[in-house]
Amino acid sequence: MNDREEKGVFLNFLAGMGIGALIGAVTALLVAPKAGTETREDIKHATDDIKNKANKVVHDISESSEELVKKSKELLMSTRDKVQSAVEAGKQAMISKKEEAEETEESESTES
Repeated sequence: MNDREEKGVFLNFLAGMGIGALIGAVTALLVAPKAGTETREDIKHATDDIKNKANKVVHDISESSEELVKKSKELLMSTRDKVQSAVEAGKQAMISKKEEAEETEESESTES
């Protein structure tokens, strides 16, 4: 597993843990013997916590995605440069071989 896959697995694990914990907390609030006002306040706080944690997960995923896009662009540019260099080297080698072949033909024709 590479670093990017490990980050993805870790973020998914954290998101699952957070969501599971929040669902458990909300369930506990709903079944706890409290007054309706207290329960509604607890649910409001739990909802705010869920919202904040969801925003953090979205932010973390967004940062990871931006980093992945940046690395992908760098890799693409590097690969493009290498391919262009290889093509140019191939062209130069072809020109060189062609010149050698022409020189060989000329020297053979002058010897005859």
